[in-house]
Amino acid sequence: MPTTINQQLSTKSKVGIIGAGAMGSGIAEVAATAGNEVVIYDTAVGSSDKFHQGLDKNLSRLVEKEKISRDKADSIKKNIHFVSHLDSFKECNLVIEAIVENLQVKQEIFEKIESIVTDDCILASNTSSLSITAIAASCLQPQRFVGIHFFNPATIMPLVEIIPGVDTDPQILVNARKIIDSWGKVTVVAKDTPGFIVNRIARPFYGEAIRIYEEGFADFATIDWAVKTYGGFKMGPFELMDFIGNDINYTVTETVYKEFWNDPRYKPSFTQKRMVEAKRLGRKSGKGYYDYSEGAIAPEPNKDEELGQHISWRILVMLINEAADALYLNIATRDDIDLAMTKGVNYPKGLLKWADEMGIQHCHDTMDRLYAEYHEDRYRASTQLRKMVREGKRFY
Repeated sequence: MPTTINQQLSTKSKVGIIGAGAMGSGIAEVAATAGNEVVIYDTAVGSSDKFHQGLDKNLSRLVEKEKISRDKADSIKKNIHFVSHLDSFKECNLVIEAIVENLQVKQEIFEKIESIVTDDCILASNTSSLSITAIAASCLQPQRFVGIHFFNPATIMPLVEIIPGVDTDPQILVNARKIIDSWGKVTVVAKDTPGFIVNRIARPFYGEAIRIYEEGFADFATIDWAVKTYGGFKMGPFELMDFIGNDINYTVTETVYKEFWNDPRYKPSFTQKRMVEAKRLGRKSGKGYYDYSEGAIAPEPNKDEELGQHISWRILVMLINEAADALYLNIATRDDIDLAMTKGVNYPKGLLKWADEMGIQHCHDTMDRLYAEYHEDRYRASTQLRKMVREGKRFY
C-alpha cells in the first residue's frame, strides 16, 4: 500500500477546499492569505458569485481597517480559484472538506476525491461532530486521512482541532498540524470522539442554561446576564445560540447525544427543538431566543445578585465537570483542553484552571448536591473529580 508519510506541506503546497459555504470560504481565505494556492469547489447554484462577493467584501473591510494592504488583498484573490470540476484537485497536496454534516455525503465525496488526487495527498474533514474514522473508512488509504476542524468564522477564530482517526499515520498528523500552525492558527490535538474537545465540553453551556429556563428559575435575558456578570463570559448561552444558529447548535447537540449512545449528559431539549421547528434560528432568521427585527425591544433581566451567582455557578460547574471527564478519558491533554476552550469559544479562563481556583472539593460537592436533588446521570460527578478529591490534587 502506498505510503503518505513523506508528504511535507508548506506555503508552496496546493490546497483544495470542498464546499464554499461560510466555513469553506473562510478556510480558503486563511490558506490563501498564508500564500497557498487554493482551489475551491461547490455545486450549489450561484455559489461562485456568492463566494467572490463575500471574499471581496471581507478583503475590502480589512484594507479599510488597514489590517492588510491593497496589494496583499489582490494577492489573496489571485491565490484562490473557484473550480467547477473535481478534476481540478488533481495536483492538490491537501484537500479539506467543509460540506453538510452528513456521513454518507462526506464518504461519497472522498471516494471521488481519492480517485483523482495523488497517493501522497493528505485528505481532511472539517466536521464538527462526525467520526473521522468513519469518514476515512470510505478511503482506500485511511492512513492519509485526518480531521482539521476550524471554528466559525475561520478567518477570525484562532483555534483548530486536529483529530487523527484510528488509521491515521502519525506523520500525517504532524504534517497537517504544521501547515495549520503556519497559517497562524492555534492547534490542539483531540481524540476521535463525538464533539472532539470544544463541542463536547461546551454542551452544558447551552444544555444546562436551557434546563434552568425550563425549570422556571429565570428567563433567557436573566440567564445570559448572570453568566456574563458572574462568569465573565463575553456572550450568554442564549445570545450565543442565536449567533451560531439554533439549527446548527441543535444538530451538534443531537449528534453528540446519539454518538454517545444517548448519554443523559448530552440530552437535547424540547425548547431548542421547538425553536428549530418554528424556524426561529437566531440572528440569521431575524428571531430566535431574542427578536432581532428593527425596533424590537430587548428584554430586561432580573438582576438579582443571589439568583445570578447561583445560575452562573451551576452552568460553570457543569462545564468544569465535563472538562475533567474529557481529561480522564484522554480526549486531550490538560493544556490542550484549557487552550481549546479559551481559543475556540472565547471562555474567559481554562476550565481546569478555573476548577483549581474555585476548589476541586467545591466542584465535586456541587455536582453531588445536584445529583442528590435530581437523581439524573447528567449530574454525576466525573471520576476525575472524585479521584482528585480523594488524593488531594489540583489540575495545575
